[in-house]
Amino acid sequence: MHLGFIGFGEAAFELASGLNEQGIQKMMAYDPLWNVPEYSEFIRNRAKVSNVIMLASIEEVLKDLEIVIVAVPADKALEVSGQLMSHVNNSLVYVDVSAANPNIKKQIASNVSASGGKFVDAAMMGPLPVYKHKVPILASGDGTDVFIERMSGYGMNIEKVSEIPGEATAAKLIRSIYMKGVVGLYIELLEAAHHFNVENLVIDSLSETINGRTFEETMNRLVTGTSLHATRRSIELGGTIDMLESADIDSSMSKAAKAKIEKLALLNLKEKYHGEKPVHWLQVIEAFKVST
Repeated sequence: MHLGFIGFGEAAFELASGLNEQGIQKMMAYDPLWNVPEYSEFIRNRAKVSNVIMLASIEEVLKDLEIVIVAVPADKALEVSGQLMSHVNNSLVYVDVSAANPNIKKQIASNVSASGGKFVDAAMMGPLPVYKHKVPILASGDGTDVFIERMSGYGMNIEKVSEIPGEATAAKLIRSIYMKGVVGLYIELLEAAHHFNVENLVIDSLSETINGRTFEETMNRLVTGTSLHATRRSIELGGTIDMLESADIDSSMSKAAKAKIEKLALLNLKEKYHGEKPVHWLQVIEAFKVST
């Protein structure tokens, strides 16, 4: 197996470290910072630890390569794909692990296809320092089957989403709405709880509510229940916002939630369902789609 990396930051380093332990003997990488004085020693040390050969050009890395993992910042992913295209051949599987949005992934896939290669949109769904090469990966694109076939034997955990580039990354970015957004909620909640000296009461109460059911059950109950009581709950959030502002605590997350719930109230789902709660959250989301 000949494996290459373009970009040798944390993602590439952690993947390479794990794969080295699995016995991949020939791994090469190029990073544009490899000869920049303030970064070069750090990059070279990482390469030594993971048994990766650092090369001076993209062309050297891609020569006679089976799979290239492109691990560059999301805002550079499309530009880098353009730089690589003249070196792509019809036996190369081009794996983009950046968090570039689905439209960008489709453009990169088009570049790769035009050069004869196969493309994989790979979305890493966990912390690399914890999982290394075993990080759960969602993959889409026409190179996915080959990627899974060649890498699963080395312990990689790859799940195919579809043949459509961008769909794997869409799942990752949508998941981030919760994983990143909930941190903002936590900070606002904890700041307020600490200010009013009720953090233990609040945390214990929320733990009892949330821990009693699965995430999906809780999510469904909150969305469907709020669809009937959106007006009352938005008014209650208004009281929360007034309390936070009187204590000079930022209430931006509560304001955003209030605005979303007010939109839900406009759907009049209580009337539509004759006071009965919808069974599934999808009914609520479909109502939003109809309203727009």
